[in-house]
Amino acid sequence: MRMMGEMWAKLGSMVASAIFMSAVFRDFLPVQLRNHVELYIHKLANFFDPYVQITFDEHTNQFRKRSEVYSAIQSYLSTKSSARVRRLKAHDVKNSKCLVLSMDDNEEITDEFQGITFSWTLVKRMANQTSFSIYPQPNEKKCYKLTFHRRYRDILTGSYLDHVIKEGKAISASNRQRKLYINNPAEDWNSYRGTKWSHIVFEHPATFESLAMDPKKKEEIINDLIKFSQGKEYYAKIGKAWKRGYLLYGPPGTGKSTMIAAISNLMNYDVYDLELTQVKDNTELRKLLIDTPSKSIIVIEDIDCSLDLTGQRKKKKDEEDKEEKDSVRKKREDQENKPSKVTLSGLLNVIDGIWSACGGERLIVFMTNYVDKLDPALIRRGRMDKHIELSYCCFGAFKVLARNYLGLETHELFERIGRLLGETDMTPADVAENLMPKSDVEDAESCLKNLIEALEAAKEEAKIKADEEAKQKAENEMKSKAEEDQNLNAEKEA
Repeated sequence: MRMMGEMWAKLGSMVASAIFMSAVFRDFLPVQLRNHVELYIHKLANFFDPYVQITFDEHTNQFRKRSEVYSAIQSYLSTKSSARVRRLKAHDVKNSKCLVLSMDDNEEITDEFQGITFSWTLVKRMANQTSFSIYPQPNEKKCYKLTFHRRYRDILTGSYLDHVIKEGKAISASNRQRKLYINNPAEDWNSYRGTKWSHIVFEHPATFESLAMDPKKKEEIINDLIKFSQGKEYYAKIGKAWKRGYLLYGPPGTGKSTMIAAISNLMNYDVYDLELTQVKDNTELRKLLIDTPSKSIIVIEDIDCSLDLTGQRKKKKDEEDKEEKDSVRKKREDQENKPSKVTLSGLLNVIDGIWSACGGERLIVFMTNYVDKLDPALIRRGRMDKHIELSYCCFGAFKVLARNYLGLETHELFERIGRLLGETDMTPADVAENLMPKSDVEDAESCLKNLIEALEAAKEEAKIKADEEAKQKAENEMKSKAEEDQNLNAEKEA
């Protein structure tokens, strides 16, 4: 017992001495001398320690973009954590139908590859606050630390890391949920846990099979998308950024938003809904673009109303379209009150300039109801590579809707409906509303009859409107002719 007490006393004395020396080293030695001492201590430790460590940070640049390598490592280790780690984190994937388990912070796991043991640790450390900010900064940083024997350095750099990243990306793809993103105001980017984009799980059921449009045009779009997704080497060979622009235009209710959902489901891409009125200037626009990964669709809805980017939106003298222009102008004036300085040049640089090459496999989609109002420079080929008009419902689109809503492939009323669709303009949204049963007593035939009544009413309304316009035009011509005759007579009398 006496020897044990002496041993504890010596140990306590050694610990106290070590703490004292550490305090002296930290507080009294000049910084430069301290750095030299630490350098030689590390060299001495490395001489006796045969293990090498590599750190993979969660965020790797000043834009706070999450590292794709970090994400791949996280997915790779998630398949091994459930059986080997005591503390786990769970999150749901694939429409909440299953759970994925991953290692918790500061846990360690070993992985064997070609008979060699590699050790992974998820490290969480507090971030240093170097300056004061009215917004709390993220107070933690995460990284994966890989430890291995230095004799296996060649195997690690030659094959092991490639294996981890490749397997991790494959696992991520299989567990991936599609997401719908919206950009946050810039003042929120630096807030606590602030991000440039907010998201929800995107579970829109639309597919190209259920999309109401001409079957030939639908097949053409599908082939174009698939060809693009397989074109990484081709785009590199021709020296172009791996992106493609789509312009969707047509009257309201023709399925432009549904087309976005169908593309997302076909390609398994996330959707980034870019609200330009929330972007203050071109610099913020570039930062938002940098923060979008590959396999994404960047959508700008109603681009003719988002900002003054059309180059043609001046006051018109044409009185015939005054009503329509007033509503569009009012919406634009409301947006102009916001302090946005995004320019047409800045937007063009993002979609087709140097910054457009920051990332790959991205679709850029513009949507508008009034394509003639857009600046030609914005929608030329090379920027908006494919122009897709989504117009009024044709017979082929109607057959898709009849199959979707009523389960009908054919019916004796189809011929009459096809004839009326050829004579009348009705959007797919209006056709679908008439085909949808409103009660349990309505059957397929009654829904078809409702559609026929609506088409006939629309046809009659269009006829009345055309007659009124023709009458008004004739009256205006007569009035104009009378004014010209009156002016001519006045000139003769003078």
